[in-house]
Amino acid sequence: MEKISGRVSSNHIEVEQLENHIGQTVKIHGIVHKIREMSGFAFVLLRTKRTLLQCVYSTEFSRFALAELRENMSVVISGEVIKDERSRTGMEVRLISYKCLSAAAEETPVVICNKEVLATLDTLLDYRPVTLRNAKERAIFQIQAGICRGLRKFLEENKFTEIRSPKIVAGSAEGGANIFKLDYFGREAFLAQSPQFYKQIMVGVFERVYEIAPVFRAEKHDTSRHVNEYTSVDLEMGFIHSFYDIMELETAMLRETFDFVREYYPEELALLGVRIPTIAEIPAVKFDEAKEMVSKAYNRQITDFEDFEPEEEKLLSDIIKKRTGSEFVFVTHYKTSKRPFYTMESQENPEVTESFDLIFRGMEVTTGGQRIHEYNKQVAKMQALGMDTDPFASYLMAHKYGLPPHGGLGLGLERLTAKLLGFQNVRHATLFTRDTIRLQP
Repeated sequence: MEKISGRVSSNHIEVEQLENHIGQTVKIHGIVHKIREMSGFAFVLLRTKRTLLQCVYSTEFSRFALAELRENMSVVISGEVIKDERSRTGMEVRLISYKCLSAAAEETPVVICNKEVLATLDTLLDYRPVTLRNAKERAIFQIQAGICRGLRKFLEENKFTEIRSPKIVAGSAEGGANIFKLDYFGREAFLAQSPQFYKQIMVGVFERVYEIAPVFRAEKHDTSRHVNEYTSVDLEMGFIHSFYDIMELETAMLRETFDFVREYYPEELALLGVRIPTIAEIPAVKFDEAKEMVSKAYNRQITDFEDFEPEEEKLLSDIIKKRTGSEFVFVTHYKTSKRPFYTMESQENPEVTESFDLIFRGMEVTTGGQRIHEYNKQVAKMQALGMDTDPFASYLMAHKYGLPPHGGLGLGLERLTAKLLGFQNVRHATLFTRDTIRLQP
């Protein structure tokens, strides 16, 4: 009988450890990314899990024929570590021998070994299993992973508990017809538009909760800012004094997350030429005032008095950037008619809500606010809107048996990543896009 001890070990050196092995012969595993033949020698770029390692082939020290190597071959190489400041990693490896673990059956349909993939967005998405191997494409999602790490670090340090809510649900949190229907063993069910009901319920359990997970919207949009499945960073916290507590929390969360990404992902940021904004504070402006600001500054007639148009978000961002230097702006007090039934109305003016959006570089990336926590008030509002409360019995159960004042937000991970990295289309920051036309890969 075999016994598995649980020891995690490797005979291979990580690239990050190479500086401790100058002058030594080491083993490194990776994938042959590019072979560049020169006069009398060749550069072999080895793609490791995070970086490209420069290796050198020469008949002086290499004990195999260069022709044996192929791009996209998985290998374990043995070589001598040499200091070289001209290399991206500050060192190179002189190839001595290699072991082939697997080889590609065909050449890639898209060239991925150049600095960037010179292809249309559709091509990038169609050949995602291949194009993601390009250094720049891969860096996008290393940074996105870093954003999630930074968010989790902040939330855990601030006593939030991570939860997992169901994605197959009996009802819609946001309302409307834009929901994906399922046949659930003969019963009608839906893909979750939001974990809203569950995170509010869990405030009564853990007080502060968060979730980073997919949500689904059956909206027939074909725009640069919409996809039908995206990753939502959701949080909810109890015992708040007002919805401004949520905005304060998000400001601190983004500040510390960006600092985290700067510290741990400098190579990826440099590769993509990313400029991460420094967040000292974020200005906040009321919805009506924001509409007036844009109207006056650009001599635009207001046509929609209940919501922001995408162009208005861009123009407002420009105004705020010029006036304050901030690339973020909170827009507060959206109309009651445009917010979901669980949003708390303002005591001073019930026509507006204790809610906000966060706009970053011209695009809304977050929606949040304070929720109605009292059972009678929540039921009364639902009835006033003509809603049947029976389908919401489990949600209202949390209210019936007591919830503290609470609020939260939902942040679109792909939108935040796209705007941070300077992309105009959110699909560039979506690992495997699901939109109205794309179901593969």
